[in-house]
Amino acid sequence: MPVITLTTEWRPDDIYNGIIKGKLCSLCPGAVIIDNACNIPPFNISHASFIIRNTFENYPLGTIHIICVHTEAHKGEDHLVIKARDHFFIGTDNGIFNLILNSDPDEIIRLEHDSASNELDIFARAAADLYSGKKPEQLGTPLSKISERLPLRATIDKEVIIGSIIFIDSYGNAISNITREIFSRIFGDKPFRILIQSNKNYTDHVSQKYSDVPVGELLARFNSLDLLEISINGADVSELLSLEVGSAVRVDLIEKTASANRLF
Repeated sequence: MPVITLTTEWRPDDIYNGIIKGKLCSLCPGAVIIDNACNIPPFNISHASFIIRNTFENYPLGTIHIICVHTEAHKGEDHLVIKARDHFFIGTDNGIFNLILNSDPDEIIRLEHDSASNELDIFARAAADLYSGKKPEQLGTPLSKISERLPLRATIDKEVIIGSIIFIDSYGNAISNITREIFSRIFGDKPFRILIQSNKNYTDHVSQKYSDVPVGELLARFNSLDLLEISINGADVSELLSLEVGSAVRVDLIEKTASANRLF
């Protein structure tokens, strides 16, 4: 039996939660409906795509993922059903599907609906049709491509990696777009220094866990997503260092660090 997940920009007490869950319960009696994430910053598809990209494959194959983030379809955008990696995604073609998958979907279907229908009606009906066993092509018109939006990637310049914070978790840990693979490929066993936001905040060591350093000390570690994470043991690093999405993270050889302040 398929699972239906919801990723939304609504507060937990928002009326829209009850509306879409009520519609789904009426259209799909007995369905398992899970809040994958809520309270996404309004219209922030980068934030939403990061969460969905790193969570959807933990659900059973055939799961239906409804994305209620920046749902209004502007000119040139459509409401779509996407099939990829044996999962289904329902949302608006505003670039979020490309950010989630970073690859071509197996199927792209433009949902057919009348002009009086709102997004919650459209998404709930599409989820119900998929839940009942209908094929994506039965829900609308096949398309050949989705809108593209390029993810923010770390850049490499010789023996320097310049990245940025792309997500702040509930503990205030700052997750960067620097991957373990890139870090290992550029530095290997070479001495390095990781600078966060300014030359005053740095570490020259990658920890395995938070308790590897004393309470209150800055650390860097590769998290379960294999992304470089900046933290302070026992504290909120984003608050203490005024970090936010877009804050700079730079990694370079220790002997080259002296000239790094020109970039911060």
